[in-house]
Amino acid sequence: MAVNLAKGQKVDLTKGNPGLSKLLIGLGWDVNKYDGGADFDLDASAFLAGENGKVSCDADFVFYGNLKHASEAVVHTGDNLTGEGEGDDEVIKVELSKVPANVSRIAFTVTIYDADVRNQNFGQVSNAYIRVVNQETNEELIHFDLGEDFSIETAVVVAELYRYNGEWKFNAIGSGYSGGLAALCRDYGVNV
Repeated sequence: MAVNLAKGQKVDLTKGNPGLSKLLIGLGWDVNKYDGGADFDLDASAFLAGENGKVSCDADFVFYGNLKHASEAVVHTGDNLTGEGEGDDEVIKVELSKVPANVSRIAFTVTIYDADVRNQNFGQVSNAYIRVVNQETNEELIHFDLGEDFSIETAVVVAELYRYNGEWKFNAIGSGYSGGLAALCRDYGVNV
């Protein structure tokens, strides 16, 4: 049974589950009814960062334009342009055993594509969540509902996986940003 987390909570992922390696990170959301005229295109991304919270190179940023990390530890399954339908809107697969030693955290983010041009923000998004699934058993391990705490933000750091004493943990962050994907990239050290 999945552990439901609140913002700021942390939970051990591998300590009680030593064989766990292949994860499916599912992100989902709904768009509130609005008459802005443009489609809503939300994008999930992952930043593979070191202890300093920065990527070591631009290729450590996995997103719709770079679907697979060189190590194959993190693979984005593809861009969903509309978010229509039930279930996960975008999925990122993580294989913990392949994560390079210099990567101590993997941050999962969601941004709104062309948010400024389309005059869109996370105040128009509801039912956003992230879930962690054991890929081998299809068991949902962790579920974090973001809640409705956003208004003008165009990017959200949803959660992160991080190493602690040789084990992997999950941190439910839910922190909003203005400035969209470019702001997140700058914070994580990606050249934009």
